[in-house]
Amino acid sequence: MEWLSQRCPLPPAAQGCPRPGRGTLLLVVILSLLMYPVLRSLALQLHSAVTGSYISGAHSIAFINCLNEQIAKDIARAILDKKLAAYVNILPKSLALYFWKGELEESTEILLLVKTRTSKIGELSNYVRSIHPFEIPEIISLPIDQGNPLYLKWIEESVPQD
Repeated sequence: MEWLSQRCPLPPAAQGCPRPGRGTLLLVVILSLLMYPVLRSLALQLHSAVTGSYISGAHSIAFINCLNEQIAKDIARAILDKKLAAYVNILPKSLALYFWKGELEESTEILLLVKTRTSKIGELSNYVRSIHPFEIPEIISLPIDQGNPLYLKWIEESVPQD
Protein backbone atom coordinates (compact mmCIF):
# COMPACT_ATOMS: atom_id res chain seq x y z
CA MET A 1 0.00 0.00 0.00
CA GLU A 2 2.96 2.28 0.34
CA TRP A 3 3.13 2.67 -3.45
CA LEU A 4 -0.39 4.18 -3.37
CA SER A 5 0.58 6.91 -0.96
CA GLN A 6 3.49 7.83 -3.21
CA ARG A 7 1.20 8.17 -6.26
CA CYS A 8 -1.57 10.04 -4.46
CA PRO A 9 -0.18 11.90 -1.47
CA LEU A 10 -3.00 12.74 0.94
CA PRO A 11 -3.31 14.17 4.41
CA PRO A 12 -3.36 11.44 7.04
CA ALA A 13 -7.12 11.83 7.63
CA ALA A 14 -8.02 11.18 3.96
CA GLN A 15 -9.15 7.70 2.95
CA GLY A 16 -8.61 7.86 -0.86
CA CYS A 17 -7.87 10.15 -3.76
CA PRO A 18 -10.00 13.31 -3.85
CA ARG A 19 -13.02 13.28 -6.16
CA PRO A 20 -13.45 15.85 -8.89
CA GLY A 21 -15.17 18.97 -7.61
CA ARG A 22 -18.64 20.13 -8.55
CA GLY A 23 -17.12 22.67 -10.94
CA THR A 24 -15.42 19.92 -12.94
CA LEU A 25 -18.61 17.89 -13.06
CA LEU A 26 -20.62 20.92 -14.14
CA LEU A 27 -18.08 21.67 -16.89
CA VAL A 28 -18.31 18.11 -18.23
CA VAL A 29 -22.13 18.27 -18.27
CA ILE A 30 -22.17 21.66 -20.05
CA LEU A 31 -19.63 20.54 -22.65
CA SER A 32 -21.63 17.36 -23.27
CA LEU A 33 -24.81 19.37 -23.84
CA LEU A 34 -23.04 21.80 -26.16
CA MET A 35 -21.49 18.99 -28.18
CA TYR A 36 -24.73 17.02 -28.55
CA PRO A 37 -25.90 18.69 -31.82
CA VAL A 38 -22.49 18.20 -33.42
CA LEU A 39 -22.22 14.60 -32.30
CA ARG A 40 -25.81 13.88 -33.39
CA SER A 41 -25.15 15.38 -36.82
CA LEU A 42 -21.99 13.32 -37.25
CA ALA A 43 -23.81 10.16 -36.15
CA LEU A 44 -26.64 10.81 -38.64
CA GLN A 45 -24.17 11.41 -41.46
CA LEU A 46 -22.28 8.24 -40.60
CA HIS A 47 -25.54 6.28 -40.44
CA SER A 48 -26.61 7.71 -43.80
CA ALA A 49 -23.27 6.86 -45.41
CA VAL A 50 -23.34 3.28 -44.10
CA THR A 51 -27.01 2.51 -44.80
CA GLY A 52 -27.62 4.79 -47.80
CA SER A 53 -30.66 6.31 -46.07
CA TYR A 54 -31.71 9.97 -46.40
CA ILE A 55 -31.24 12.45 -43.57
CA SER A 56 -34.45 14.47 -43.31
CA GLY A 57 -33.81 18.17 -43.85
CA ALA A 58 -30.42 17.78 -45.56
CA HIS A 59 -31.89 19.47 -48.64
CA SER A 60 -34.24 22.42 -48.99
CA ILE A 61 -36.49 24.22 -51.44
CA ALA A 62 -36.10 27.99 -51.53
CA PHE A 63 -38.85 30.27 -52.84
CA ILE A 64 -37.69 33.48 -54.52
CA ASN A 65 -40.04 36.02 -56.11
CA CYS A 66 -39.05 38.03 -59.19
CA LEU A 67 -40.54 41.01 -61.00
CA ASN A 68 -40.60 39.43 -64.46
CA GLU A 69 -39.50 36.40 -66.45
CA GLN A 70 -36.19 37.90 -67.63
CA ILE A 71 -35.10 38.76 -64.09
CA ALA A 72 -36.18 35.27 -62.99
CA LYS A 73 -34.06 33.64 -65.72
CA ASP A 74 -31.06 35.83 -64.92
CA ILE A 75 -31.23 35.04 -61.21
CA ALA A 76 -31.78 31.32 -61.86
CA ARG A 77 -28.77 31.14 -64.18
CA ALA A 78 -26.59 33.08 -61.72
CA ILE A 79 -27.57 30.70 -58.89
CA LEU A 80 -26.76 27.66 -61.03
CA ASP A 81 -23.49 29.17 -62.32
CA LYS A 82 -22.32 29.61 -58.71
CA LYS A 83 -23.35 26.00 -57.92
CA LEU A 84 -25.65 27.20 -55.15
CA ALA A 85 -28.44 24.93 -56.40
CA ALA A 86 -28.98 21.85 -58.52
CA TYR A 87 -32.30 22.82 -60.07
CA VAL A 88 -34.48 25.90 -60.44
CA ASN A 89 -38.11 25.90 -61.56
CA ILE A 90 -39.45 29.15 -63.00
CA LEU A 91 -43.18 29.23 -62.36
CA PRO A 92 -45.44 31.42 -64.51
CA LYS A 93 -46.95 34.72 -63.48
CA SER A 94 -49.00 34.89 -60.33
CA LEU A 95 -50.93 37.73 -58.78
CA ALA A 96 -49.46 39.07 -55.55
CA LEU A 97 -51.19 41.28 -52.98
CA TYR A 98 -49.11 42.70 -50.16
CA PHE A 99 -48.55 45.69 -47.93
CA TRP A 100 -45.55 47.84 -48.81
CA LYS A 101 -44.73 50.99 -46.85
CA GLY A 102 -48.24 51.08 -45.43
CA GLU A 103 -50.03 50.75 -48.79
CA LEU A 104 -51.82 47.74 -50.25
CA GLU A 105 -50.01 46.81 -53.46
CA GLU A 106 -50.92 44.46 -56.31
CA SER A 107 -48.48 43.07 -58.85
CA THR A 108 -47.65 40.06 -60.97
CA GLU A 109 -44.57 38.08 -60.05
CA ILE A 110 -42.61 35.08 -61.21
CA LEU A 111 -41.69 32.48 -58.58
CA LEU A 112 -38.45 30.50 -58.50
CA LEU A 113 -38.35 27.12 -56.75
CA VAL A 114 -34.71 26.43 -55.95
CA LYS A 115 -33.57 22.94 -54.91
CA THR A 116 -30.32 22.88 -52.93
CA ARG A 117 -28.52 21.65 -49.84
CA THR A 118 -29.85 23.11 -46.61
CA SER A 119 -26.27 24.08 -45.71
CA LYS A 120 -26.24 26.40 -48.76
CA ILE A 121 -29.37 28.40 -47.85
CA GLY A 122 -27.47 31.18 -46.08
CA GLU A 123 -25.02 31.62 -48.94
CA LEU A 124 -27.86 31.43 -51.49
CA SER A 125 -29.87 34.06 -49.61
CA ASN A 126 -26.91 36.44 -49.34
CA TYR A 127 -26.08 36.06 -53.02
CA VAL A 128 -29.66 36.57 -54.22
CA ARG A 129 -30.02 39.68 -52.04
CA SER A 130 -26.88 41.09 -53.66
CA ILE A 131 -28.20 40.69 -57.24
CA HIS A 132 -31.99 41.01 -56.81
CA PRO A 133 -33.61 44.29 -57.89
CA PHE A 134 -36.16 44.29 -55.04
CA GLU A 135 -35.27 46.23 -51.90
CA ILE A 136 -36.44 43.26 -49.80
CA PRO A 137 -36.71 40.15 -51.98
CA GLU A 138 -38.75 37.18 -50.81
CA ILE A 139 -36.31 34.38 -50.00
CA ILE A 140 -37.93 31.65 -47.95
CA SER A 141 -36.81 28.05 -47.57
CA LEU A 142 -38.36 24.84 -46.34
CA PRO A 143 -36.48 21.64 -45.56
CA ILE A 144 -37.22 18.55 -47.64
CA ASP A 145 -38.46 15.85 -45.30
CA GLN A 146 -38.63 12.99 -47.83
CA GLY A 147 -38.39 12.40 -51.55
CA ASN A 148 -37.10 10.22 -54.33
CA PRO A 149 -33.73 9.00 -52.96
CA LEU A 150 -32.13 9.10 -56.41
CA TYR A 151 -33.25 12.71 -56.96
CA LEU A 152 -32.01 13.78 -53.53
CA LYS A 153 -28.69 12.05 -54.20
CA TRP A 154 -28.47 13.96 -57.51
CA ILE A 155 -28.98 17.27 -55.67
CA GLU A 156 -26.21 16.24 -53.27
CA GLU A 157 -23.86 15.43 -56.14
CA SER A 158 -24.73 18.64 -58.05
CA VAL A 159 -24.20 21.11 -55.20
CA PRO A 160 -20.77 21.00 -53.58
CA GLN A 161 -20.58 20.87 -49.79
CA ASP A 162 -19.31 23.85 -47.81
